[in-house]
Amino acid sequence: MRSFLDAKLMAKALRQSLVERGYYDLTYSDCLELVAHQFGFAEWNILTARIDAARAQATSLPEGWHRTGPGDASHHQIGLDSSEPGTVRIGSTPGIDVPSDKFSTLVQRILADGYRGQKLRLTAQLRGEDAYCGTIWMRIDPPDGRYLRFDNMMLRKSNGALKGTFGWTERSIVLDVPDNAATIHYGFFLQGNGKLWARGFRLDIADPESTVTGEPPFLPQPTNLDFGMPANG
Repeated sequence: MRSFLDAKLMAKALRQSLVERGYYDLTYSDCLELVAHQFGFAEWNILTARIDAARAQATSLPEGWHRTGPGDASHHQIGLDSSEPGTVRIGSTPGIDVPSDKFSTLVQRILADGYRGQKLRLTAQLRGEDAYCGTIWMRIDPPDGRYLRFDNMMLRKSNGALKGTFGWTERSIVLDVPDNAATIHYGFFLQGNGKLWARGFRLDIADPESTVTGEPPFLPQPTNLDFGMPANG
């Protein structure tokens, strides 16, 4: 899917398509103006300034971490924040209204070998600016398919996902690692618009008595078949 960052390519494609159809009146510059209007900008000069600003924000990912998520690469920019050492930032790209169901994730993946049969705690600090929704998450996977355990804090009634503008806030997840676990995946993500920073990630063996925060993907037995209990019951 194209974004305003691809405006020049779109203008070239438009110009070529018009020429192939025998329309020679519109120049490449005219096509740039048309593309700018399609993205809601008054003129090309305003759009090109927005493109330059967006690209200037592009930064490198920290080693050992990867970008993923259903959000288009143009929706969010992810990378180390040079103004805050030890901090990573996910921010919606200027000029784009990111759909609320799209999110981008920074993830690290490790083998579960040293953690099977134990409880694992993931802790990190988050800071947000006009964030639609931001959170940490962790998932335990078997050798094939997914998943054995999962928690992204989205369904919590307290100490869950964060929204809006907020200062550094610590969040934690505790999952048990089954004996058939193969890999462990964890990180943080921003959903929709805004900015989200993360720092201080820790992955520790939790006390055996620690309360698990995530739920297995399947119920242990048939439940609520008559729909008599509401979800918030």
